Amino acid sequence: MTAQVITLTSGKGGVGKTTAVANLATALAMDGKRVVCMDGDIGLRNLDVVMGLENRIVYDIVDVIEGRCKLKQAMIRDKKLPEMYLIPAAQTRDKNAVSPSDMMRICNDLKPDFDFVIIDSPAGIERGFRNAIAPADKVLVVTNPEVSAVRDADRVVGILEAEEKGSPLLILNRLNPTLVKNNDMLSAEDVLDLLGIQLLGIVPEDENVVIGSNKGAPVVTDAKSRAGQAFRNIAKRLQGQDVPLMNLESQGGLWSAIQRLTGRK
Repeated sequence: MTAQVITLTSGKGGVGKTTAVANLATALAMDGKRVVCMDGDIGLRNLDVVMGLENRIVYDIVDVIEGRCKLKQAMIRDKKLPEMYLIPAAQTRDKNAVSPSDMMRICNDLKPDFDFVIIDSPAGIERGFRNAIAPADKVLVVTNPEVSAVRDADRVVGILEAEEKGSPLLILNRLNPTLVKNNDMLSAEDVLDLLGIQLLGIVPEDENVVIGSNKGAPVVTDAKSRAGQAFRNIAKRLQGQDVPLMNLESQGGLWSAIQRLTGRK
């Protein structure tokens, strides 16, 4: 068993990257995969809260790097999924406490025991971002369908290609079909045209995502949530399964008919 290392990044903060990490990791673990999440946002950790594990932290990734604990001591087992773990970021240090080589060494140590290592990159393109992408086998770029977020994502795509990390895959988060229909939000086609990378999945706007994050219960565990279903589908695509994109037009009707007639998806 050799884990695939997947880093989620965005450029812009606030697009739902940490939430996406928690949901994809949970979905993969629900599919029986052994998963470990690493919070790469040194000094501003949040992944532990979204996963509901903030009260279990004893050691963090900087403790591992500086030799105060062994790697397994810093790994927090999930409450409900015994095959999923979290390695939290340090709260009282800055990003210079970790180097790209540190991240590569930790991931190499984890690979024999897991199917997936999923890294939550901090926003921006500075040291923390470089740390997070260094060990990645695959990079997923998360963006909202907003001009500022897409512009920052485009900058990240350019850096990844310059770093020879290959072409990243896109997760388009918080798409609102009604706003798209009214031309008040970029469509998936608009974003894909701007970024020029392959689409991995679209996650619709869903208030249950915020509710789940606040409760430390990723929405992917909610069978009725459309966002949860979208994340489950993305997790299956990461495993190599051919899963079609969801129809986000929940009501169908006239708008769907117009889309079909005009050839738009």
